[in-house]
Amino acid sequence: MALTGLEIFKLLPKTNCKKCGFPTCLAFAMQLAQKRAKLEDCPDVSEEAKEKLAAAAAPPMRKVVFGPLPPRSRLRQEDAGGDAGASRGETQVQVGQETVLFRHEEKFHNPTVLAVTVSDKLDGQDLKKRIESINSLQFERVGTRIAVEAIAIVNESGKADTFSKTAAVVKSASSLAPILVTDSPEAMAEAVKAIKETVPLLASATVDSAEKMAKIAKENKCPLVAKADSIEVLAELSEKIKTEGVEDIVLCLEASSLGDKLYGLTKMRALALKKAFRPLGYPAISFVLDGDTEKQVAAATSLICKYSSIVVVNTVEPYAILAMLTCVMNIFTDPQKPVQVEPKVYAIGEPNEKSPLMFTTNFSLTYYTVESDVEASRIPSYILVVDTEGTSVLTSYSGDKLNEKIVADAMTKNNVEKLVKHKKLIIPGYVAVMSGKLEEATNWEIMVGPRESSMIPKYLQEVWN
Repeated sequence: MALTGLEIFKLLPKTNCKKCGFPTCLAFAMQLAQKRAKLEDCPDVSEEAKEKLAAAAAPPMRKVVFGPLPPRSRLRQEDAGGDAGASRGETQVQVGQETVLFRHEEKFHNPTVLAVTVSDKLDGQDLKKRIESINSLQFERVGTRIAVEAIAIVNESGKADTFSKTAAVVKSASSLAPILVTDSPEAMAEAVKAIKETVPLLASATVDSAEKMAKIAKENKCPLVAKADSIEVLAELSEKIKTEGVEDIVLCLEASSLGDKLYGLTKMRALALKKAFRPLGYPAISFVLDGDTEKQVAAATSLICKYSSIVVVNTVEPYAILAMLTCVMNIFTDPQKPVQVEPKVYAIGEPNEKSPLMFTTNFSLTYYTVESDVEASRIPSYILVVDTEGTSVLTSYSGDKLNEKIVADAMTKNNVEKLVKHKKLIIPGYVAVMSGKLEEATNWEIMVGPRESSMIPKYLQEVWN
């Protein structure tokens, strides 16, 4: 069990040196107990105390990493006689290490990994097309790249050699993190051998196959999925796998309905985080393989919210994948740090000294919405992005992060008078009330633009021109 703040305080130096950033050792101890501080922040803690405090300092949920090996690991493998291979810029993915039930309590740390299946019944061009379609599932949203990060090879054939051959083809054709899905230890052992320079996630070990699967995972230093149909059995299974020498575990709770699964995952998360119940202190994986595309999207987005660290789906429809990835992006954005763009002047098209100049805030969603609507107008323009700490127009204005002085200073800093000669500035319609003061502060003519971004094309085409 985790130590209390007072128990932690007894193990600290009690010097109140403030080197940790807190005024007293007691304050630091309380923050450490709540997982809001790190033990290494105290430079004077003894080695003995470090050992005793390890349980309190460690996250209640273990971090699990899988995917292509980093270049240095490949070089070590090559030195040991293996094939290092050429790096294609692949990256490992990590899940787990969460500390809260709700993101407003702190934040969620490692976004849910979305994976898409490849059946080992496919071969030839069908297999190639499937892999290519999965590799292409990447998008850009509000200036951020979002993409499928894992590929799940499923042993539908039931044959070990077919499974291993498919895994090898997938490895050579995709840089995504592999998940090997089979209940057969024999097939799993063959597939792991076929994949070099990567650490696959092995799915799955059951009560009956735990020892054999754990042995494969331990020998190849791979994380292992523990699968059971109840929380109690899952807790016992994770402990059994751990005693076999496998530390990196992912939990798979099988349930008869989506509602039961969501309830079970929520209960597991609460037990791990609130009660520090270590047998359930691991990330979870869910397989959403049944139903049409729309049903998969509905189930997957629910599981992203509560509380699957990995979600595996069958569909490769871009519109469906984009919806799920957008959900991941929204849930795992730090609520205390809005997604922002760099405050500066952005040129849309090829504007000149006669082109319109408008301003908006540096909240990413606001900026990219405005940018797309300006592009739709086909009128080259300048957009001055004002630093409002990543808040929207109305939010920043109501919080006094957007006023005439801030806008005037941004105009001066970015030398907008050298960009356009007309000295006209278009402002968002929602802050029309600041037009008078802004005109006095800048000596520019202030034009009140539309309240809604979608009306920008019509405004530029009819009012500006």
